[in-house]
Parts: sequence; C-alpha cells; structure tokens
Amino acid sequence: MSSNQNFDGANDIEKGHGPSLSIDTMSVGSPVQHASNDPLSPTFGATFSPAVSPMALSNEAVPGLPMQNISSLNLGIPMGAATPSMHALTSSAAIPHMSLDSSPATTAPTTAPSSDLPAPPKPALIHHEHSTASTLPVPTLSKTTSEEKVKFEEKKQQDFPPVEKNAGDVQHIEVQKPAAPAPTPIVATKWVQFQLWFNTYRKFFTVVVTFNFISIVLTCIGRFPYAQKNVGAFILGNLCTAVLWPPLCVRLAATSALQHLGGIHSGCALSGTGWLIYHVIWLCAHASKQHRAVIAMGIVTNIAIIISVLSAFPWVRNNRHNLFERHHRFVGWVGLLFTWVFVMLGNGYDDVNGVWDWQGKQIVKAQDVYFVICMTILIALPWIFTRKVKVDVEIPSAKVAVLRFERGMQQGLLGRISRTSILEYHAFGIISEGKHAKYHYMVCGVQGDFTRGLVDNPPEYIWTREIKFAGVSNTSTLYKRGIRIATGTGIGAALSTCLQSKNWFLIWIGSDQEKTFGKTISGLIESGIEPERRILWDSKKLKRPNTMKLLKETYDAFGAEVVFITSNYGGNKEMMEGCKMLGIPAFGAF
Repeated sequence: MSSNQNFDGANDIEKGHGPSLSIDTMSVGSPVQHASNDPLSPTFGATFSPAVSPMALSNEAVPGLPMQNISSLNLGIPMGAATPSMHALTSSAAIPHMSLDSSPATTAPTTAPSSDLPAPPKPALIHHEHSTASTLPVPTLSKTTSEEKVKFEEKKQQDFPPVEKNAGDVQHIEVQKPAAPAPTPIVATKWVQFQLWFNTYRKFFTVVVTFNFISIVLTCIGRFPYAQKNVGAFILGNLCTAVLWPPLCVRLAATSALQHLGGIHSGCALSGTGWLIYHVIWLCAHASKQHRAVIAMGIVTNIAIIISVLSAFPWVRNNRHNLFERHHRFVGWVGLLFTWVFVMLGNGYDDVNGVWDWQGKQIVKAQDVYFVICMTILIALPWIFTRKVKVDVEIPSAKVAVLRFERGMQQGLLGRISRTSILEYHAFGIISEGKHAKYHYMVCGVQGDFTRGLVDNPPEYIWTREIKFAGVSNTSTLYKRGIRIATGTGIGAALSTCLQSKNWFLIWIGSDQEKTFGKTISGLIESGIEPERRILWDSKKLKRPNTMKLLKETYDAFGAEVVFITSNYGGNKEMMEGCKMLGIPAFGAF
C-alpha cells in the first residue's frame, strides 16, 4: 500500500455500486422531522439522506445543512438493511469526524417529500452499547429568518442548477460533481529513512561489535593484557550472551528494547567468533609451547562456529529458511560440543611446563568454564520443554489455517510449532482472551510448504515449545492508550492486545475478513472488542484505504500514545515512514 493510493470508492458510488450512508439527525426518543418543500418552512432541508463516500464524512459536506454533528454512521450498509457481523466500521462515539479522503464529498439528488407521498422509512442504525451522548452531541433544528432562507435558496440555485423535467417526473436536482484533487503523498526524507534503517537493533549491534573490535585490536598490539590472559572468557562471554536470547524472563527484563534485542544476539555472536579467531591465530603463532591437540580442537571449533554464524545472516535466513535452520542449529550444537572439548583441553594443559594437569584446580578457576556451562543450559532449556500436543485446525479458506490449543495465554506472546520434534519450527502470534481462557489460537497464512501443509493435510497433533517468547505487543502495558494496526494474517500478532486491554484500538485491513479468516476470529472480535474500539476495513468492498490518513485521524481521536504495526515489508515501510514524518511513535518490523 502506497500512501498516494487513495480510496477510490467515490467513483463506485457515482456508478451506483459504492457504499451507502444512513444519517439520522434525531436522538433516541426524539420525533423524526422530515424536510418540507417550502423554502419558508423552519424544517426546510432538515432531514438528509445523501449517498456519499465514507472517506469524506464531515459537517461541511453539504452547504447550508442545519446539522451540528452526525449521530450514527453505517458504512457500506444500504438503508434498512440488517447490520452484518463484520463490516468496515468507524464508530462515531470514538471518532466524531472521520475524514479519510482528500476528495470533497458529493451529494446525490434529493427528493422533497410531499403530503401526498408516504413518509420515508427510518434509516438503519448501528446500535452501540458503549456509545455515550456526552461524546457526540445531539443535533437540533433551528429556525431561520426569511432573509437567511432567501440567501440559502439563492446559493442552492447557484450550486445546484435545475434541469428540465418531464411531466409526472419527481422533482430532482442534478448534482455538479467537482473533480477530486490528487492526494498529497507523504514522502520520507533521507534523514527519516536513515533513522528508520539505523534502528535500535543496528544500534545494539554496532555498539557490541565496535567495543569488541577495539578490544581485539588493543589485545593484538599488547595494550590489553587482561584480555591476553583471559581470551576464553571474552570468547564464551560473548557467545553466552548471544544464546541468552530465547528465555521469556530475560526478554521481559529488557521489554522496552524488546523488538530490537536481536541486535545484541547478533552482535555478540559475531564478536565472540572474532575473539575465537584471534585466539586460534595466537595459539598457532605460539605452537612451540602449545599441544597439537589444543590447536587442532581450536581450529575445528572455529570452523563450526563460523558456519553457524554465517548461516544466520539475514539473506540466508529470509530466502533459505530450511538451510538456515539446519546449519545454525545442528552445526551450532556440534560447535558447542567442540567448545566443551576445547575449553577442557586448553585449561588442562600447562603450557609453561609442557605437561597435562588434570587435578581440577586450574579448570575450577577458569572463567570460560562457567560461561560454557551457562551457555549449555540456555541452549538446552527450550528443548527440555518441547511437547507434542493436540491441536484443532479450522480451514476457513484456502489461504488460512486457524489452530486452536488448550489453555489461555497473556497477550503479546509468540509460539513456535513444528510437525517434527527438532526440524522446521515456525513462529506465529498467539491469540487469547487471557490467562483464564480455555483456548489460545494461531493464525497461519499460506506462504510456504509448512503452512500449505497445515491447510492441505491438517494435523491432529503438533510439536510446540511450552516456553513462549515475547513480541513487541508485550510492552503494550507501558502505554496509557495505543493503536494496533494489522493487515491480513498480521491479526494473529495484534488481536490479543486489543482483546485483553480496553485501552487499545484495533485497525484491521484485509480482504473479506469473515470469509477468509472464519467465524472463530470474527467471533472473538465481535465479543471481545467494542465497535467504538475497532475499524475492520474490508479492502475487497471498500478498496484500499489511505492508510496514513486513517491511522493519523484514529490516533488523534482515540488519544493514543503509540502505534504498533504488523504488516508485510511494504506495508510496514509505508506506515513507519509516514508515522515518522507525522511525529507519531510507532514500532514495526522494518
């Protein structure tokens, strides 16, 4: 979605295919007054039922309209139709003036009711249990002077010139449709693009790698004697910090930087490898004092660690996921085993006297021994809690599989699942109504072989890790109010936050959501999120929205402090750049 691709539903309305709008100017219990065809009547033009674009809703849409505000909106629903369970809804209680399009509103021909004609039916209303009259004032009718009515009639004749009518035709007014101006896109400057590129992940990575690189250089020139004596501690200290990534408790401790904590993981892994290379080179340079077994073990350990690190580079991880997983995991396990042997041999050999010392005193005193113990525990911990569990699979469409598991979860978590115990683990957002809930869900969109298999051959049991890890949504409790915007299957990572907190507003943009994602997800939204806290934008019916305009106006109207984004790369990029230009704090994978 590009920010300059505006909503084009107005064209559909002109052709008779667009969404309709129902407006009732009366509050509950007030009598409905209809327009008079007499310009001197105090109710002239009072009741108004135009067909306008939902992207241009404001009191100024029709000149001279004696309305103070809009009482209720019904986007995409013909007059008198029943309210569907899933539709593009913008609640007037939460957002009094939603103007999502830069094009001016157009009015349809109106018919002045006559005393001989039956009274028109009352427009369809959306019932909002949580709406309050204090949020949206009730419009009133005011009498006008004869001079004002004459001025209004003159203006009406100028703006809406009459056309010839045949005998027996109902009087109508031909609408003059002004040309819609092209929307002004938000263009990010080079500085904004650099700020988004140099995010917290890359800042963490740069600090870690720079510190270690300078330390290695100082050690090589003999200016860092502590590092020369404790090279193993620097190697394993970095590698231990690198594998500190998975546990939930550690991530929650760094929740403010949760989204980019991976920068420390990557930076420490690369830095530890750099220290290991330096140490092996130093051993080879002093081969006369070292045992050949120590040197040989250092070389094979180096090779294993380098392969594991290279396989995790972004291009390999994103384009060759299975290659990344097998090499990073299994070669990494081999590297851990070689590290144990290397550490024991290095601390067991007395290079001063040239003999082996297996009494244990030297090993117990070595810092690197404790680092490798800690690293082993952290790597083994997720696998200790791997379980094969029963799963119910709903296939609402060929594009999506909805997985249901036992027990509820806190919001903001992600889980890994696989058909086997050790291969092809994939992460998905967890949907749950809370810890008290009976179930939690995962929305799996078809993108590759694994997700395609969930649709074509739904499993009865699946492997999962009981230790979940936190996503960016887990930090939602830090803010008083926020916006959670998602596109497509991104609802899986976004929905729990809005289900479990009344202070978060959901914007979900997708194509025919109820049909595509099924009644389970639709039911959770209907029952768990009030209409005034959600916008469900059906892009199949309403076309693509002007996302930044929608986001900006919702952000202001809801009084939000932050925006969390879950979309594809293009959607994340557009919204992150737009939010940066508008000064809106936003977080999204970019």
